Amino acid sequence: MDHWIETPRGRLFARSWTPAGARGHAPIILFHDSLGCVTLWRDFPGELAAATGRQVIAYDRLGFGLSDPFAGEWSNQFIHDEARDNFPLVLAAFGITRFVAFGYSVGGPIAANCAALYPATCEALITMSAQACVDEGILAGLRQARGEFQAPGQLERLARYHGDKAAWVLEAWLGTWLHPSFAGWHIEQTASGLICPLLAIHGDRDEYGSLDHPRRIAALTSGPSEVVILTDCSHHPLRDQPSTVLDVAAGFLHAVPPLNV
Repeated sequence: MDHWIETPRGRLFARSWTPAGARGHAPIILFHDSLGCVTLWRDFPGELAAATGRQVIAYDRLGFGLSDPFAGEWSNQFIHDEARDNFPLVLAAFGITRFVAFGYSVGGPIAANCAALYPATCEALITMSAQACVDEGILAGLRQARGEFQAPGQLERLARYHGDKAAWVLEAWLGTWLHPSFAGWHIEQTASGLICPLLAIHGDRDEYGSLDHPRRIAALTSGPSEVVILTDCSHHPLRDQPSTVLDVAAGFLHAVPPLNV
């Protein structure tokens, strides 16, 4: 089911997948990557809903996918800003009182910030291919990506999902992460002291983050945490090993006790 969420800064597009028996379980909210959107989750949300018995909700951040363009000046505090400004509006729109946060790539730090801001209602946190800081490995991958996107047709391919916002989406990613003002960012600045169960999934060939990243993320919580390293897997586990991700995430959530809110 598709949804539109009104915010003071523009409309957010969201989509939900609700399996039979989902009532009573905390829904899973998906946070997309730097070039992502609801559509690019492809079949995964529906499969995750079926495997876990939980409602799954994905939404496009402002400027991405079908959501309205981002108005105003982009901030390199966007990770924390998303959790503070837009996420509570998503919770309110769906009447959510407890949730599971699941973030891919930069969606991982955003999800972690949501867990930090709402500790009493975050039942669990899952990150996949997430970054914990800006290091030379990430910068090398970003520089290579910038060169690749200069090839003919690459921006047009991105426009299939973001329309005339595609150039903005690309610059919001590369321009932010490669800018010197963002070099000191690390996840512990705004997402430390978590208390929820945490699962960090990471590929051993991730071109945008070494294995230090999931280990740092797992250390954010005082609750139970698990790091799963996928062998022969890149930054794109849903392309490389989708069934493994689904099994690992579903197994983790089946063991998470429900919150009493």
